[in-house]
Parts: sequence; C-alpha cells; structure tokens
Amino acid sequence: MTPIALTIAGSDSGGGAGIQADLKTMSALGVYGASVITAVTAQNTQAVTAVHGIPPDVITAQIDAVLCDLDVGAIKIGMLASPEIIATVADAIRGFDRPVVLDPVMIAKSGDALLADEAVAILRDVLIPRATVITPNLPEAARLLKVKPAETQDEMFAQAQALVALGAQAVVMKGGHAEGPVCHDMLVNGVGLLADYTAPRRDTINTHGTGCTLSSAIAAGLAKGQDLDEAMQHAHGYLQGAILKADDLKIGQGHGPVHHFHQVWQG
Repeated sequence: MTPIALTIAGSDSGGGAGIQADLKTMSALGVYGASVITAVTAQNTQAVTAVHGIPPDVITAQIDAVLCDLDVGAIKIGMLASPEIIATVADAIRGFDRPVVLDPVMIAKSGDALLADEAVAILRDVLIPRATVITPNLPEAARLLKVKPAETQDEMFAQAQALVALGAQAVVMKGGHAEGPVCHDMLVNGVGLLADYTAPRRDTINTHGTGCTLSSAIAAGLAKGQDLDEAMQHAHGYLQGAILKADDLKIGQGHGPVHHFHQVWQG
C-alpha cells in the first residue's frame, strides 16, 4: 500500500510553510500527501498581511472527503486560527484511530500572530489530549502552559512533562529558539526523556517553515509504520539537511524557506 498522510493546516502563499511545506515534505519522504485547508494567508518571507479562515462546514467536508476514501496512515495538524476551527477539526477526526501529530502553530517566522488568544485554551483542552505527539517550539510551549519560555534543558524537560500531563502521549520540545552552539530537540512521554536529538546551530536566516516541516516529516514516518522514535530520528535528520541547504535557495527578501527537496535537486 502507498503510505498516505493528511495535513490539516493553513495555506502559505509564499510556499515556505503551512500546507505547501507539508506536502513538499511528505512527497520528499516518499509519502502521498492529502490536504485540508483551514485558512488562507497572504504571506511571504517578510510578513503575513491577511488571514482568512475557511468556514467550518467546508473544513469538515474536506476532512470527510479524504477520510472516507483514502487510507490515511497519520494526520498532521498545523494552523487552526480560531476556536471554531479547532473545535471543528477535533470533532471531524474523532473516529480516526491512527497517529495524530499536532504542531501548535501560533506565530509565523515573521513574528505575525497565527492563533488568536482566545483559541489557545481550546487548543490545549480539546486537541492536545487527542495528539499522539505535539511539537511546540519554546514560545509555543510557554504560551500553552502560561509560563516563561524555557532557557535551560532542565526547564525544557519540565515543560515537556507538563504538556504530557495535559493529555498528549508525547511531546517533541524543539530547541530552535534557545541559545548556544548546539540545538536540542527532546522527545518526552509519560515515562520520561526518550531521546535528545542534537545538531549544530546553523547561522542562517532561511528557516521559514521549519516547524511545519518537522511535524510533517514525523507524520510521514508514522504513516510508513515507523514508531515515534524512529519517525523523529528520520524527521530530525531530514530537517537538518533542509536547513543546511537552505542558503542554496534564493527565495524572497526575508526569512527564506528551508530546502525541502535538498535530496533531489540543488538550488
């Protein structure tokens, strides 16, 4: 069977993040990607200038159309924008019994908000307990927990445990916003620290879409039947390659995208 993953997320007109990054990632990793668009953004490497949420009934219709026909092995959830959209997605995937990767997208690389304040609580209460794994960066984890962003590895681990306590089966705490020459991404579940994935911190501004890319890569691995640790290992390695080759691309005048097809063609 062809492995299939579904991304439920917003569209990035600049092509570096969101649905576009998700589908590129899944394709690069040998997985067929289906999509449900939750919002349309007017976005490029410099700013998000407009956001239009898709009507909830249209979101439900998209999800139903995919799940009633395609044998989806994993779902990745990204930008959801509003309480209504979050509740709609949670209800529409209620009967889905395979892995769900939740990337709690809140702020674009440009600094523009992608999740309304009133939506954070419902994301925390309704979708986190539904997730196989959530993949917050440090500011997102802090916002979910109503605390300051972690500054040390011990604080990262403690916040990951707090997120697991909210109902997620596992958490990938992404250390891209931390300081130091080495970036740490921690995989934590109810038992404790499962793995600490490290990589040299790259001196580049071309990191648009890193969060979308990692979560989609994890979903791709899970759709192939990999366990969470194996899927994360492959996703981490793939993303590091995409960041390493990001400067080979000359896209836009701000935070350019990572190179999703670095294994296939050069910039």
